Amino acid sequence: MLELRPTCEQCNRPLPPHSLEARICSYECTFCADCVERILGNVCPNCGGGFVPRPVRPVRNWKGDNFLGKDPAGTVVRHRPVDPVAHATFASELRLIPPENR
Repeated sequence: MLELRPTCEQCNRPLPPHSLEARICSYECTFCADCVERILGNVCPNCGGGFVPRPVRPVRNWKGDNFLGKDPAGTVVRHRPVDPVAHATFASELRLIPPENR
């Protein structure tokens, strides 16, 4: 089950379950679209993978108890800003490789 983390790990911006600004990597590291584009360059600082828009979990029970009321969003904040210099070094070569080929 996707955790739907509540904030951006970089800037701590709230990313509620319905946010269209949330981005995740395959390990569910969660950042806002601004940080992914401006600071991270689409390179996850934790795994080196790329980011995709995080899906929105339905608020309503449309079918089979697959909704936010049954499976609520996560509440644990992971505010771990990256060191911009260290990330630039880490990501310098990875940025040149498309995420699907990393």
